[in-house]
Amino acid sequence: MKSIKIIGAGLAGSEAAWQCARRGVPVELYEMRPMRTTPAHQTSEFAELVCSNSLKSESENTAPWLLKEEMRRAGSLLLDIARDCAVPAGHALAVDRAEFSAKVTEIISAEPLIEIRREEVITVNEDEITIIATGPLTSEGLAKEIVRLSAESTEPHAQLYFYDSISPIVEADSIEMSKVYLAARYDKGSADYINCPMSKEEYDRFYDALTSAESVEAKEWEKLNYFESCLPIEEIARRGRDTLRFGPMKPVGLKDPRSGKIPYAAVQLRQENLRADSYNLVGFQNHLKFGEQARVLRLIPGLENARFLRFGQIHRNTYINSPALLTLTLQMRAYPNVMFAGQICGVEGYVESIATGMLAGIHAVALVSSETPIAPPHATALGSLMHYVTNADPKRFQPANITFDLLPPLEKKIRDRQMRRKEQCEAALGELKRWLDTATRGLGQLVS
Repeated sequence: MKSIKIIGAGLAGSEAAWQCARRGVPVELYEMRPMRTTPAHQTSEFAELVCSNSLKSESENTAPWLLKEEMRRAGSLLLDIARDCAVPAGHALAVDRAEFSAKVTEIISAEPLIEIRREEVITVNEDEITIIATGPLTSEGLAKEIVRLSAESTEPHAQLYFYDSISPIVEADSIEMSKVYLAARYDKGSADYINCPMSKEEYDRFYDALTSAESVEAKEWEKLNYFESCLPIEEIARRGRDTLRFGPMKPVGLKDPRSGKIPYAAVQLRQENLRADSYNLVGFQNHLKFGEQARVLRLIPGLENARFLRFGQIHRNTYINSPALLTLTLQMRAYPNVMFAGQICGVEGYVESIATGMLAGIHAVALVSSETPIAPPHATALGSLMHYVTNADPKRFQPANITFDLLPPLEKKIRDRQMRRKEQCEAALGELKRWLDTATRGLGQLVS
């Protein structure tokens, strides 16, 4: 049987490799690290989480929950591993990122049908069944090859870029616990977040320091094309004095149990690993000089003596103009044997990246089996994400997370929001079952 070539062993590539192997199809999995590193990765492990450790809400009948539930029912390896590596995070699924990537690496490396090749790929054979899952930090050599492949499209095909930032991490024992409190927003889930409350005076002092702090290479980055869903905190602050209080420092639902009051503003810290010896500042990605970060962030109550394990950083993210290039099954229109998965295909978020890897793996097996790949129905979270990625306006395309806005509306109108979302989730899971029964049964020799 022909093998499937997968370039990149990140979230999408690792999931895709597993989906192929569990169906009895051999895989050649290429990963350039540690032979060649990136500006953001710190290890050579597979599926390394760079920006955050959260895989979003586990609250039933939310859009992130629906996407994960569909993936669980479809047999996602990485979601199973995430659950095994979970750390307390209220109603969200967050993982110990070191343990998570280590387990993914161990399981993928131990699979006899997956051959690991630690080398950079800079050419693609259009006749070979290939999944490009190199993520937002695709090497320059492969990026040029992708531009070559894209040039066959008659639609706009220029590579697109946005810039993404990483949140700081502090040592747990450097947090002044007498000045903070544990709580989950609106008391949803367990009280796993450390909350740093601010008075108006403290907020104003922090805001003034933040907006006057010096950014890295200010002149060079003046015209950065930031992704709206992951703006650096200083960029949010520049949009108005209260924007932070309606964004990452929103205090709503975070009642201080000591006073019984809602603070003027609040910074949330989320547990970073199972040992609970480090916490990241939720939503505090930034592009300030390290010395400036230390000065400004230590104005947050409880962090006056914080020791930083990692400061915020910025790196380039690369993605293709998928609506101009890809079909619903993630295949290139010009080269149907070549597929894209992960953030490079225009999804935003860890779970969304894993989802596209899972689908690409399933579709690749169909190609090897001389079957026609079948995309999941639009009414599912998986299908709605694929519909957006491949049917959005190519001139205005930006990466997207899963939201209910991507799903088609119900035929019947339901005014109650909770009931409407419950109905949408039930309908989606019903459609998913029918798709699994018809589109994925019999593909390869499914290995349990």
